[in-house]
Amino acid sequence: MPFEIVRNDIVNMHVDAVVNSANPNPVIGTGVDSGIHKKAGQGLFDARKEIGCIEFGDAVITPGFELNAKYVIHTVGPIWKDGKHREEQILSSCYRKSLALAKENQCDSIAFPLIATGNYGFPKPLALQIAIHEISTFLLENEMLIYLVVFEKESFVLSEKLFKSVNSYIDEKYISKKMFDEYKICREGFSAGRRSKTRSGFGRNKHIPRACFSPKDREEHFDMAVNSCMPMDSDNLGNMLKNLDAGFSETLLSLIDRSGKKDSEIYKKANVDRKLFSKIRNNMEYKPSKTTALAFAFALELDIDETKDFIGRAGYALSHSSKFDVIIEYFLIHKNYDVFELNQVLFAFDQPLIF
Repeated sequence: MPFEIVRNDIVNMHVDAVVNSANPNPVIGTGVDSGIHKKAGQGLFDARKEIGCIEFGDAVITPGFELNAKYVIHTVGPIWKDGKHREEQILSSCYRKSLALAKENQCDSIAFPLIATGNYGFPKPLALQIAIHEISTFLLENEMLIYLVVFEKESFVLSEKLFKSVNSYIDEKYISKKMFDEYKICREGFSAGRRSKTRSGFGRNKHIPRACFSPKDREEHFDMAVNSCMPMDSDNLGNMLKNLDAGFSETLLSLIDRSGKKDSEIYKKANVDRKLFSKIRNNMEYKPSKTTALAFAFALELDIDETKDFIGRAGYALSHSSKFDVIIEYFLIHKNYDVFELNQVLFAFDQPLIF
């Protein structure tokens, strides 16, 4: 995954470059700045003193010394006042200039903290949006592994509007499904369900869970299932195998062709690296993970029915029994195909990220 949000202490990241949210003056500040200098040792502070003052929004690079990183990129974020003093533009510059320095020094990987959200008081939801925007924009044109490192869960905050909207949708779909599965409402509807049963089948209640059928209903349902699974002759089986739907890889490549976009546009939008895409392209039998299949569905901007069909070709489905699946459905229903924003929400709700 080219971009990933991880919970860790940034000083422990094994990457080519670690970004330090630095003080504009050659002094050791608090938070990330203090932790990086403590781990890197005196050599880092000596190098920082040689540089002198750093302008707000600017970035400079030094060796990593005792860190697990080759380099430390020092950038100075804005001090939040009221949002009317170019704070957003300065923060955007921090990310852009840090990424440019990493590219210039041939870094394959870089780790960022959420810049300026500590003592500088930049609102965390807005800082997160800016970080995601600048990182995703960079990745559309460049190849690099980028990590946004969150030390404490409390420091990672979605916008209140987005959090409430997703949380409400989860309550509506996921919680109600759990109640249904535990038969808290199934038993209440059983009598009405029996009355609406038709002679030809189960009528409107054909999807009621098995435990809600009477013994006679279950016997009829079992007989129908057995009859549908009776052995078939080899000719019929051969015809079925010849007419199998296209697999995941073949379908993906056809959809990319239909979109009129380059392969690189799609796999970058999906937050998938080139090597993984190459495996998929060169192996028509490739079985992706569910998260990878979904990432491509988002990159292709498939609607919810198309997505279900697409991931079904890899053997997956969406269910209201899974909080992860409900969040995926929320984004599809709202036609929000931003994989990076989706991953923010999944991270906030302690769900696996997609890639």
